[in-house]
Amino acid sequence: MELTLESVPMGDTGLSVSEIAFGTWRFGRETDAGSTEIDRETAHDLLETYEAAGGRFLDTADIYGDGDSERWLGEWLEERDREDFVVASKIYWPTAEGDPNRKGLNRKHLRRQLDTILDRLGTDYLDVLYIHRWDDATPAREFLRTLDGFVDDGRVHYLGASTLRPNAWKVARANEVARRAGWEPFTVTQPRYNLVDREIEGEYLEFCREQGLGVVPWSPLAQGFLTGKYERGAGVPSESTAAESEGWADRYLTDENFDALDVVRAVASEAGATPAQVALAYQTHHPDLTAPIVGARTTDQLAENLRAATVSLSDDQFDRLETAKAGPFDALL
Repeated sequence: MELTLESVPMGDTGLSVSEIAFGTWRFGRETDAGSTEIDRETAHDLLETYEAAGGRFLDTADIYGDGDSERWLGEWLEERDREDFVVASKIYWPTAEGDPNRKGLNRKHLRRQLDTILDRLGTDYLDVLYIHRWDDATPAREFLRTLDGFVDDGRVHYLGASTLRPNAWKVARANEVARRAGWEPFTVTQPRYNLVDREIEGEYLEFCREQGLGVVPWSPLAQGFLTGKYERGAGVPSESTAAESEGWADRYLTDENFDALDVVRAVASEAGATPAQVALAYQTHHPDLTAPIVGARTTDQLAENLRAATVSLSDDQFDRLETAKAGPFDALL
């Protein structure tokens, strides 16, 4: 592949990451039909495709594939220099049935899961540890102190908050608590964001920009909608994995979203790119974003999406994409 992903700063941390991250959430995932969406061999092939493109920013979580995502990633990293990669994982969701202490952000669960994650990955440290969700049952002061300890002992480099859309105030409050106590604050966020899911625009992105937080969006292709494979009025094909997601069609197959997709298709035609590449290029051009997280089921699909890094958007094209669908605050202007 004639492509080398560039490095970009992760907010004000000083850490550099690849302009497109690779997400491993499909590794080991069991489908409703009982099959494995991405098996171990395919997972390693995908990682090699990403590496060949110069990719070094890898995203996983303790629950992906019931731990297989981290295990397979760890096996793959064994044959490489760990220092060449930025690896992120997440903690929050239940890891055992019937045990109330094996979920959330309580100290017992955090410490157990970090040990588990590092063991699966075969590494001494994580570059980024995200809280996968906010835990209203655990006082922020408790889990922030625990997370600070992970940074202090060198097992975690940076702390992140995933999927707190659009509650920037929770991150702001937590960071104020951390700073007053002399603890490590959250320095990177991971919200859902794409050209049709616009809920973080306004306060959330403004807060991240002013505080110098990295923003690493997930679902940059709106669960496949922005690839352009769906047609207005046609519904969801039975073979599509989107059919497994409750409420997906109601959320994405709307006239408003198809109007936005028409703009994406038009820009893609002008740029000689695919709609997916344009949707991703919008994010790599966005001044408030660090690196979108892409996933794929095949190496060809991944290679095609990574070529979004070669797509140049003019100011006019970027503006047309940005205004293709109204943001949450546009109606107030």
